[in-house]
Amino acid sequence: MKRLLLASLMGSAIVLGNQAMASDDLKALEQAARAEGEVNSVGMPDSWANWKDTWVDLGKLYGLKHMDTDMSSAQEIAKFDAEKDNATADIGDVGAAFGPIAVQKGVTQPYKPSTWEQIPAWAKDQDGHWMLAYTGSIAFIVNKQLVKQPPKSWAELKQGKYKVAIGDVSAAAQAVNGVLAAAIANGGDEKNIQPGLDFFADIAKQGRLSLSNPTIQTLEKGEVEVGVVWDFNGLSYRDQIDPSRFEVLIPSDGSVISGYTTVINKYAKHPNAAKLAREYILSDAGQINLAKGNARPIRAEHLTLPAEVQAKLLPNEQYAKVQPIKDAAAWEATSKALPQLWQENVIIEMQ
Repeated sequence: MKRLLLASLMGSAIVLGNQAMASDDLKALEQAARAEGEVNSVGMPDSWANWKDTWVDLGKLYGLKHMDTDMSSAQEIAKFDAEKDNATADIGDVGAAFGPIAVQKGVTQPYKPSTWEQIPAWAKDQDGHWMLAYTGSIAFIVNKQLVKQPPKSWAELKQGKYKVAIGDVSAAAQAVNGVLAAAIANGGDEKNIQPGLDFFADIAKQGRLSLSNPTIQTLEKGEVEVGVVWDFNGLSYRDQIDPSRFEVLIPSDGSVISGYTTVINKYAKHPNAAKLAREYILSDAGQINLAKGNARPIRAEHLTLPAEVQAKLLPNEQYAKVQPIKDAAAWEATSKALPQLWQENVIIEMQ
């Protein structure tokens, strides 16, 4: 108990308000984390975004033992809230939309890493409760065996003869963001999704809307000609099936960028270990680990990735027309209404 109390006191002493950590404070944080000896996560399994290498590194460098329980973003926040002082989790990884929700629930504590200034303003909470570590942008994955001229833009996609698979707009965040990306490319935004609905309605009228979900299984079976997916999913599918068979690209006329953020449990039993984990995740080494898992690091423009890692990702110039969600409240309302709007505007055109 004394050791935990000391670590807790050190933790409160080394949080520098709105300033990122200085080197002396990082040494104090490391000492406090070593004293705690472990960090327990939720939603950060070895296989997702190459978290495995980060947990191995934290063990080797700082002696931190680790255990993860995989669960969805909503489940993570509910767990923090339900367990409170009996917390079994110190840190979690949630979708961008869930960062503000976790703060509203009052289940997070802030920590700004030393790389704070290199994280874009749109991708972080001003108080340091959440910040994206890696991003996802809506991309096309194209089966080159079935599509001889891969579309480079939404405009080209609309003119093709192949079928387009976006997945279940009533359930999947990837599919919902796919509609938003099409809207952005056609003059819409999170408040005005109609251009995206009109785009897919036109695809449906042409008889080209596939009801297949673009997953590794359907892609491998040849059931998907062009899929609308997160870039990191598309790259992982491509590499796992056959890199020569698929092309993954960001549509040149617009897309949406979102991502995932760590959240540190307000009631964490190992708060300093959780803060040190976030510090490492946002460091060059931690960002490179994520890139090895096909996730685009939030600090990509400030990193020099190893050549073999860079080769797995899409070039920076493909992201010139991607844009983040600017009005989270408006997008929350739109995304809730989207399943019904999809039925009324798009699915009806298939009948």
